[in-house]
Amino acid sequence: MRDIKIVRARRFTAFISLALIFASLRVYALTPFSQEDIPTKGYLFEVHGSNTIGAALAPALVKRYLEERGAQNVTVKSAGKENEAVVSGTVQGQPIAVKVAAHGSSTGYKALKSGEAGVWASSRPVKDSEAKEHQKRADLKALESEHVIAVDGLAILAHPRNPVKSLTTTQVAELFSGKISNWKQVGGPDMAVTVYARDESSGTWDTFSNLVLGDDYKLVKAARRYESNDQLSDDVSKDRGAIGFSGFASVRSSKALAVAEANGPAIAPDQLSLATEDYPLARRLFFYTSGRPDKSAIDGFIHFTHSATGQDIVANSGFVSQNIMEVAPKLDNSVPESFRQLTRNYNRLTVNFRFAAGRSKLDNKAHRDLERLLEYLRESSRSPTDLMLIGFADKSGDELRAQMVSELRATAVSRALKERGAEVKAVTGYGQYKTVGATGGEHGASRNGRVEVWVRKDAK
Repeated sequence: MRDIKIVRARRFTAFISLALIFASLRVYALTPFSQEDIPTKGYLFEVHGSNTIGAALAPALVKRYLEERGAQNVTVKSAGKENEAVVSGTVQGQPIAVKVAAHGSSTGYKALKSGEAGVWASSRPVKDSEAKEHQKRADLKALESEHVIAVDGLAILAHPRNPVKSLTTTQVAELFSGKISNWKQVGGPDMAVTVYARDESSGTWDTFSNLVLGDDYKLVKAARRYESNDQLSDDVSKDRGAIGFSGFASVRSSKALAVAEANGPAIAPDQLSLATEDYPLARRLFFYTSGRPDKSAIDGFIHFTHSATGQDIVANSGFVSQNIMEVAPKLDNSVPESFRQLTRNYNRLTVNFRFAAGRSKLDNKAHRDLERLLEYLRESSRSPTDLMLIGFADKSGDELRAQMVSELRATAVSRALKERGAEVKAVTGYGQYKTVGATGGEHGASRNGRVEVWVRKDAK
């Protein structure tokens, strides 16, 4: 592999310019509710969709949001129907309430389309068919409609005493389809496999079906189906032969296995691998609105969810916050020596910049992560000169082209930061090396085509 050269941007003019960055950031002040904000009947707004989000995270976000806007005596209670809750309080003596219905991601889209819900909670991206069906009202793939609120992972669960530590995605598919019916076929004990899965209306199921089963496998008919992640995980932890899947926040007493895509590395789900979406079964959790909400209460709720306080609630609910942190990376023996040398004076930040359709256009999450990175610099008293951006490309037959693509991606992030007043000096590409998943096609470009962000260890 040829030497990697650091592509240096033009010299950083003055650190004081960072103050201008933060002065220009959009700040959304949560003002107290007024009498005009309170509906005379019905709910302030409704959130419908994913059980993964709606079971605990959405009610927690709504509760704190109402409190931040001056509501008193805010409580979360059952709405009288399974997987439905009402978050209620009072404002100037008047009752105020938000409904959260968590019956699966697909049900949330239907509620948004009908107008019943102002916010659709989804544990999968909007489908092309849904976006097309909704296009006369709004573009659900646009930045003002699609809101990544957290990162989760589809944890592959086994009994805590099962000696199997890792599986490939193919082995996972074969276990859930029944093609592998005994744990000894994947290096485990001579024990029959019992399969636990989410139900058909769940976004967790949709994600698992798309990421693991695809078009080649079908879930075994004997699988036990669940509406709740937590209940599924609890039952797996009691069954020595069990394999199941759930959101990462619902691992509980079960054992989460490391997962590898094809010949890629086996990666265990943890805070760094999930936050950077390097873990093969990491997934984004979404709120969708029909464009910029026309109700100020909903608009405020979306902004609150993106805020540092909202993301702290995400972390406290067991998901992975998008607030950026510095982490000392664990580099195993598979990491090339050249990469060790490149990063020897740096720690990793818990963010990767990814691209729409695997190209050089930043996706919706990346646009908001740019602002989070600027906030990280401010909060940690760091300078843009302390950062290093490392771009990566999917494997191809042309090493030089892959190197150029990786540099272009890093440059795209550098340019976006410079437009916001932060000029990063250390910008490089690492070509087609150090992949995190299977290679080839749009999936390989999306998974392996990324920009990592590193920060100097000795930065003050």
